[in-house]
Amino acid sequence: MNTKSKIATIAVALGVAASSSVLHADEDADLVVNGEIEMVVRTAAPAHLEGAVSTIYSGWVFRADETQAMQADDFDNPGMLFVENGEQLFNTAMGADGQSCASCHQSSDLTNVRATYPKWDAEHGAVQTVEMQVRECQTEQMGMEEPWGINSGDMLDITAFIASVGRGQIVDVAIDGPAHETWELGREIYYTRFGQLELSCANCHEENYGNRIRADHLSQGQINGFPTYRLKNARLNGVQNRFRGCVRDTRAETYAIGSDEFVALELYVASRGNGLTVEGPSVRN
Repeated sequence: MNTKSKIATIAVALGVAASSSVLHADEDADLVVNGEIEMVVRTAAPAHLEGAVSTIYSGWVFRADETQAMQADDFDNPGMLFVENGEQLFNTAMGADGQSCASCHQSSDLTNVRATYPKWDAEHGAVQTVEMQVRECQTEQMGMEEPWGINSGDMLDITAFIASVGRGQIVDVAIDGPAHETWELGREIYYTRFGQLELSCANCHEENYGNRIRADHLSQGQINGFPTYRLKNARLNGVQNRFRGCVRDTRAETYAIGSDEFVALELYVASRGNGLTVEGPSVRN
């Protein structure tokens, strides 16, 4: 069975066949949030994608007009409710000595965080995601014995706040130096076929973006808009939780959130979006 046949099989297997009545997506639209934050939603692909794709697109481009409009206005974007809670958490004492995130950082210090993570942490000798950095601050700086879970509600809220502060910043994730080995692992995983359906990330998001599946519009799988508010489950969703869902859709055993494999995959996928802008919290189906 070829790749396109397998992708069609997913739709049938899940009982949600592609429909000709799907809502229209304006793929030529531009995103300006609140009439002032200009987003780059399409641009030339970074050099390391030569031979794969020539142009990269934000997932916003592939959403229906109504969903596009929802993200363009903070008043309509349901993800901003979680941002408000994340800002409160940023200013809330958590540590043994009453420290908060704000004890060390001002919100302006966060501007480039989402745009540059995951990144190499020399002190720990590993690539760290934003969530891992938050947990490190909680345990090593604040003295918390039980840091938030990577996919917990509080973690999603504070990372949504961090992303919101950096909206409009150009994604520029470093993949050279000591981070390159992890990036190579992520690249290998991206192109590995998983599960009974024998599908890789690339089969959907590189070879078939723009096509329809399960009455939805396949995007390039860019993660510059995470955490993202999904209309499907009416809550914020983290990057690695989305990875887990994709792997499960291939009918495969999935890696754990926070695993070395998913950290590597997040680094690689984030780098595929170099040149787009931070949009989180975005709105997706």
